[in-house]
Amino acid sequence: MPATVALRTEPLPAEGPPLEFDAVYAEHFDFVWRNLRRLGVPESALRDATQEVFVVVYRRLGEFVPRGTLRSWLYSILRRVALAQKRQYRLQRPTEMQGTDPLADESHPDPETDAIRGQSLRRLLELLNELDDDKREALVSVDLEDMSVPEACVALEVNLNTLYSRLSAARRQIRQRLASDHREGGRHP
Repeated sequence: MPATVALRTEPLPAEGPPLEFDAVYAEHFDFVWRNLRRLGVPESALRDATQEVFVVVYRRLGEFVPRGTLRSWLYSILRRVALAQKRQYRLQRPTEMQGTDPLADESHPDPETDAIRGQSLRRLLELLNELDDDKREALVSVDLEDMSVPEACVALEVNLNTLYSRLSAARRQIRQRLASDHREGGRHP
């Protein structure tokens, strides 16, 4: 049987003291929240989804085996939670998903900067929501979270060619949509 080589972009303890939940939570909370949002979890469900991710992490942290990175393991958990949350949310409130405000819980001191940032973030989330889940996950993990392709393959549980194909299709779809917006008169920032 051939040996499997795990590719890592960050060091993980192979042996030694176990990972502490509090440290994992503190270091990766923003990563989890940001990616749940990017994967389409509605703003009103983000807190519950984030909590659900960390409940799974708490329960399974002792079982964590570093086949990839801790971040890729967290991403694989949060993407499953995101899919389940979106499915549940669509069943409960199908018409509300279109009108979610991605900045509802945030406060920003500079109104002009806030407006520009808000428009850009809303547009990014609109574009991401137009992608199917597989393409969105590939784009978010590699282009927005700067995971290496091998790390994203572990997180998404896909082979290299599949990930490159999804990533290429997602980028092409985003470019086409932006070009279409530009032709229509720059409707979006």
